[in-house]
Amino acid sequence: MGQGTRYSVGAMLLHWAIAIAVIVNWRIAASAEQLEGAARSAVMADHFALGITILVLTAARIAWRLLHPPPPLAAHLRPWERWLAKTSHALFYILLIALPMLGWIAMSLRGAAIDVWGLAWPVLPVGSAPETASTLFDIHATLGIAMLVLIVLHVAGSLKHTLGDRDGNLWRMVPGIGRPRA
Repeated sequence: MGQGTRYSVGAMLLHWAIAIAVIVNWRIAASAEQLEGAARSAVMADHFALGITILVLTAARIAWRLLHPPPPLAAHLRPWERWLAKTSHALFYILLIALPMLGWIAMSLRGAAIDVWGLAWPVLPVGSAPETASTLFDIHATLGIAMLVLIVLHVAGSLKHTLGDRDGNLWRMVPGIGRPRA
């Protein structure tokens, strides 16, 4: 596997930081479903803070990608695999921006600031509309499910390439190691 086939270290670190943060944030939100009152609010405060962190990391990832273009897709991929790879990556970026933005807008519509690890994240100047906020939170939840489906598809594709095709595709995104020898 040549040098130009791997992602840069910065891209790898941002990819894995975002991936871990998304999974942790999903679990935080899921754990809040059985809670009520102050306990729910405390757990959801962590969900909101991590959501804004994901938004910032995603902005950094997009900036990094613009400055450090990703390696080309493997030449052996079929047209449908190329289309699926490009489409799924675009959907990831859309969801990684849309999910935290919807949460931020919804919180702002409720007039609630977000505490991001001790830093006050500003309320957007969108006025007060609690019913609209509830609708946006519903959309946020639906898009969260779409994100989980996309993650499963992404992992399945990685496993297909690693275990089925044995083409080393996974090793393009794993920091610190190259493709294992067969």
